[in-house]
Amino acid sequence: MLSKGEIFEVLRNQRRRYVLHYLKQDGRPVELGDLAQQIAAWEYETTLQGVTPEQRKRVYTTLQQTHLPKMDQAGILTFDSDQGVIGPTERTQEISVYLEIVPGREFAWRELYLSLGAISCALVAGLWLDVPVFTVLSDLAWAGVIAAVFTVTAAVHIYHERHMRLGHGDQPPELSYRVDD
Repeated sequence: MLSKGEIFEVLRNQRRRYVLHYLKQDGRPVELGDLAQQIAAWEYETTLQGVTPEQRKRVYTTLQQTHLPKMDQAGILTFDSDQGVIGPTERTQEISVYLEIVPGREFAWRELYLSLGAISCALVAGLWLDVPVFTVLSDLAWAGVIAAVFTVTAAVHIYHERHMRLGHGDQPPELSYRVDD
């Protein structure tokens, strides 16, 4: 079993995260050449056909010599260097819990929930103090509003989180939410 520190050490490299995304897309073993071609396309922001032989070779070489052996040693995937085949392990599926992609243009969900909690507390205090603006609805109606807001927010969060997982979609989440300056 890897410690959190060891997992973060392996996953701090973007290319390794791309490997996981590619493996999780379909869950079957993949050829090193196909993997290198796709990662090069993501890194160079081009199509599979647009990847030059030099770009592919750079990615292929570092995957083969550095990244895949490190990930194999950690048990995050299997890498048969003789056959050039990479396969997922049970740990491949479990590892994404350590990756939360928070795009630069939006705040983290925990901040939204904290804000909703603070607003709900203020609303309850206003109801308790019989502030006139809060007497428009009954206490039960306000409780229903609070419950509905939290339920809808949680549903949107779940929907959003599913699209931010490695292996979901055509490209890694961090490419989908790249902030262009």
